[in-house]
Amino acid sequence: MVESIEKSDLDQFDAKILTILSQEGRLTVTEIANRVGLSKSPCQVRLKRLIEEEYILGFQAILNPKKLGLEHIAFATVRLSNTTEKGLREFNEAVVKIPEVEMCHMIAGSFDYLIKVRTGDIQAYRRVMGESISTLPNVSSTSTYVAMEAIKDSFS
Repeated sequence: MVESIEKSDLDQFDAKILTILSQEGRLTVTEIANRVGLSKSPCQVRLKRLIEEEYILGFQAILNPKKLGLEHIAFATVRLSNTTEKGLREFNEAVVKIPEVEMCHMIAGSFDYLIKVRTGDIQAYRRVMGESISTLPNVSSTSTYVAMEAIKDSFS
């Protein structure tokens, strides 16, 4: 992430602020200011601007899926029967409403979407697939790939 931040139109202080917050989102403005070498007020102004300009989209807690009983991860590929703008929009609007879907990406390739689904176990995944994902607008077929181990996961 640091490399892409440095290549943008942001200056070195903005880039440092974003890098720090991407790793530790609960720091105080004073702590961020100390780490980037600014006083509190200019750092606060920069932080407010980064939020207003949507470089920072929000702050959230990263939950421990193991403690919550949500260790099962599956990736589903989805092919649509209708890939017109209307068909894509209908699918997009519906898939974001499924709470078990952590990520959904439109893909250029042999299928249309790649979806990351987190559930408690394979039975729960099967229910989500059968009752929610397979019934989404314009879905013609799906395939599932079950994760055996997470080697790198940016959110945990």
